[in-house]
Amino acid sequence: MIAYPAKFDCEDDGITVTFPDIPEAITCGYSEAEAMEYALDAIIAIFTEYIKHRRAIPRGSKARGKGMRTVVLPALEEAKIRLYEAMRQAGVRKSELARRMGLQKSQVDRLLDLRHRSRLDQIEAALAKLHKRLVVHVEDLPRAAA
Repeated sequence: MIAYPAKFDCEDDGITVTFPDIPEAITCGYSEAEAMEYALDAIIAIFTEYIKHRRAIPRGSKARGKGMRTVVLPALEEAKIRLYEAMRQAGVRKSELARRMGLQKSQVDRLLDLRHRSRLDQIEAALAKLHKRLVVHVEDLPRAAA
């Protein structure tokens, strides 16, 4: 699971969200639900730029302190980030992965595009070319306070 702590600062005009581990990501919303939705979108937007510029994806720290929440990336986006990290670790560029898979580079671009709805079997095939495999597990959701 890829998760990041987010500081939710409530103001008169809404909630501002910042991330200790991702200083470029700042967003806001009028409600907690909207702020959480926009927080996820902000992370995805920043990580899209990180991937574009071949930057490392930072690890998330623990959410500690007042006003802190945890923003969890969806499974598909996590799989894409894990593929990107495996490529970086192996020193494999998109064009090389495309060659190994018998695909066009644009198809690999879509596999790494966090906004594109890729199929997991395609990500698994890409990871296999890097001698990796995708592992999925299920966790219980935290119980809401009663």
